[in-house]
Amino acid sequence: MSRILAIDHGTVRIGLALSDELELVATPFKTLDAQNAPERAIARIVQEKRVAKIVLGMPFRMDGQRGDAAERVEKFAEKLGKVLSHSIPIEFVDERLSSVEAEASLSRSGITNKKERNEVIDQLAAVVILQDYLNTQRGPEGFLLPDESFEPTWSNQKPRRRQ
Repeated sequence: MSRILAIDHGTVRIGLALSDELELVATPFKTLDAQNAPERAIARIVQEKRVAKIVLGMPFRMDGQRGDAAERVEKFAEKLGKVLSHSIPIEFVDERLSSVEAEASLSRSGITNKKERNEVIDQLAAVVILQDYLNTQRGPEGFLLPDESFEPTWSNQKPRRRQ
């Protein structure tokens, strides 16, 4: 079975996330140095992990327009496509607010050390991009939620009233 690789491309670091083989769950994978031939490292990962598709976060502006960052990502995608001999499809997905969501996740988990945050923030942004993509591909019926017959144990308790 194959996986999907998500890429959060930055000028300093590149965050990677991988799906499971059923393409249900995104998991943080690795952070690469953006200045150290990341295309070749990604090509090795694609081969080793049997990646069938790459989703690349496209940094649109908040008004939906494309800016300098979007052009940089497109150039990166062109280089990556050449290194992969265009054998793996690369799909662009809207990544607006993925880094904000990743930062919020780190704050909720209590990771405040700047060095620790820098090690994982790009991977978490890639996870946000990939999980959103996976959920969108499944559609609303594909979300992993309990069906109507499921009744949680706490629902049998009577609601308490404040006095």
